[in-house]
Amino acid sequence: MHMEHVDVLVVGAGISGIGAGYHLKTRCPNRSFAIFEARPDLGGTWDLFRYPGIRSDSDMYTLGFSFRPWRSPKAIADGPSILAYLRETVAEHGLAPHIRYRRRVRRADWQSAEARWVVEYEESEAGEVRQISCGFLHMCAGYYDYGRGHRPRFADEETFRGRIVHPQFWPEDLDHAGKKVVVIGSGATAVTLVPELAKTAAQVTMLQRSPTYVVSRPAEDALANRLRALLPATLAYQLIRWRNVLFGLYFFRLARRRPDQTKAALIDIVRRQLGEDFDVETHFTPHYNPWDQRLCLVPDGDLFTALKSGRAQVVTDQIARFTPTGIELASGKSLEADIIVTATGLELQLMSGLEARVDGAPVSFPDAFSYKGMMYSGVPNLASSFGYTNASWTLKADLTSAFLCRLLNHMAARGYQVCTPVADGPIEPTPWLDFTSGYVQRALGRLPRQGTKAPWRVYQNYLLDLLAFRFGRIEDGVLRFSHAERGDPPRKPSARRSQAQASGQLQGRERTLADA
Repeated sequence: MHMEHVDVLVVGAGISGIGAGYHLKTRCPNRSFAIFEARPDLGGTWDLFRYPGIRSDSDMYTLGFSFRPWRSPKAIADGPSILAYLRETVAEHGLAPHIRYRRRVRRADWQSAEARWVVEYEESEAGEVRQISCGFLHMCAGYYDYGRGHRPRFADEETFRGRIVHPQFWPEDLDHAGKKVVVIGSGATAVTLVPELAKTAAQVTMLQRSPTYVVSRPAEDALANRLRALLPATLAYQLIRWRNVLFGLYFFRLARRRPDQTKAALIDIVRRQLGEDFDVETHFTPHYNPWDQRLCLVPDGDLFTALKSGRAQVVTDQIARFTPTGIELASGKSLEADIIVTATGLELQLMSGLEARVDGAPVSFPDAFSYKGMMYSGVPNLASSFGYTNASWTLKADLTSAFLCRLLNHMAARGYQVCTPVADGPIEPTPWLDFTSGYVQRALGRLPRQGTKAPWRVYQNYLLDLLAFRFGRIEDGVLRFSHAERGDPPRKPSARRSQAQASGQLQGRERTLADA
């Protein structure tokens, strides 16, 4: 039976996969590609999560694509608006024919003789396991397990007579109006849920073990909206995008260099929001420095408004056990609840749990070093998208896809079929991510490592990555190029293909400034 082959297989049709499809179509017009999506629809996170109030925790001028302006007045957007933006992007750029749904990739085997990946996937509609081969595999499946969230077990939780819900699997029939709701957690999901639930619930309690930095920001960007009224949409978008990128880099650098002053300033902003009578020291003063974990963004201070109204409260304590009517705390106090929401975090998962083999030998990604944060030592023709921890996911995903296209064009121009990052000399290993967040710490043993110097160091800096990804040398002594072990030796591209490739490279250079 003939096995289908594509030049590039993209796994995942969320923000990263859609962006990858755009770059492949525009920068590598001679390459065939397909986008496999395990779920029945596109959107990734923005289609999966359905809990009340779901929204971005990055502004849409950086979470949006470099190549397609965000035109809505709201800079901090709700989930349905983001999903609509993704659908419009797919339609506008003709990506729909490339996306194939209900195809869950499980395993990939690299065959050096043919210089290809043979990818095994489940097709849920047909109920079959099938195979497809590809020259390059690009994993864009996000960073967490869609099948399960982090869900610690609590003592005596089976005695609770109400409903226990995890936000990742929000029931459509859950009615919280007039109910007492306890939300366990203090991260982005919890601070999103609490003000939204408080609109109709009788009482909402955010129960946290320890505080998180919470920052208020206007949902609408007044300057951006003024610029959009005066300038062409693309120009206004790029100006605001760069303003936000540069401010984010400045603030992160300031927080790292002057953590005590930054912490004091952030806490003072919260105190001004809630008033001097609120116990900010207990409930909103973290025990770690800013940007040791992500900051939680609340648009228009909606969480603080809910707390001041009395419809919501924050309790900082430990859970002793569940009771039939709620939660008993370590302090001896009790919280009554009809519904308990376990906003206890995600389970981080690299490349959707892909099982990879190279010529029959299993790949151990935790033993590999990450090249530019997107490829892995000793693993040929495989890349993955992983966004920034201190900025928008899409900024890094865009750079990754554009670099992949640059790499593919380089290989085509020189007749290469294989590209492998090789760690020849000693590399001092450090953790891939330096966050103290629970979901990161729980997963460190499953993640690759990074080094202390480029190109093995994962920089959380858009400007440094922009220079390296767009203008750095492809043949840097670390990427090793070769051709298939079996078959004819590599040949120079035909005149027609060379002309088309040169045209694609020229178009790519013309887009560099706009796509930055």
